[in-house]
Amino acid sequence: MAALQSLALSSPISHCQQQQRSHSGLVSSPRVLYQSANSSFNGQAMQIPRQQWVPLKGSWQTSRAITMMVKPVIQFIQGTDEQTIPDVRLTKSRDGSNGVAIFSFDQPSVFDSSTELGDITGFYMIDEEGVLNTVDVSAKFVNGKPSRVEAKYTMRTPRDWDRFMRFMERYSDANGLQFIKK
Repeated sequence: MAALQSLALSSPISHCQQQQRSHSGLVSSPRVLYQSANSSFNGQAMQIPRQQWVPLKGSWQTSRAITMMVKPVIQFIQGTDEQTIPDVRLTKSRDGSNGVAIFSFDQPSVFDSSTELGDITGFYMIDEEGVLNTVDVSAKFVNGKPSRVEAKYTMRTPRDWDRFMRFMERYSDANGLQFIKK
């Protein structure tokens, strides 16, 4: 969402110095251009103006939060989604304080595009909450050709475990995976 805001702020339309009224009836103060002597960034300072409610057509409008849904994806090269669905093995300590997830990809699609897009830089799990990543990635070669990639993601706290499980729930829903407890 920050990327969308920064694009909107850099557009010539956003440089007008008038009060703007949105469809929801909010009135915002004029924006001020920002230029820093210490950086090459030229843009606008991010200010959240104090909002006033203005009735539209005789009724008061209510504010609604906008939630941006992002399809959960796995990437080895940032910006390039991995198309191969992995096998995932999970282990967790008896006290639940830490755990490990091992992702195994047979014939991953990253090798199809790695020559054009660059080298594998890590293992990135991206969803609406953000990015989980690790650099513990290894590849297996057969007859000089890549055949398998394994990525190991270590969770050191119960909070890390919960965050990982939320990602996996979203990823499995989007890709038709199911959990089998052994």
